[in-house]
Amino acid sequence: MSEDKPRAWVGDRVYDPHADREGIITDVKGGVYILRPPSTWAGTWTAHDPDKLEVTLPREERLKQRREQP
Repeated sequence: MSEDKPRAWVGDRVYDPHADREGIITDVKGGVYILRPPSTWAGTWTAHDPDKLEVTLPREERLKQRREQP
């Protein structure tokens, strides 16, 4: 039995193989995903194929880790 990979959505940290970098999805407009680097809001880029984005840290986990930090 195979597991379905999670579908990338706003707030998820993902790896974008086309850009060869990690980012966080900030918005989706007309099927185009807008990403930013994990550590800053500057330097956004777009991804046109959400099936290629690999979720590395779901939004819920990112928020949980942030709440647990001192």
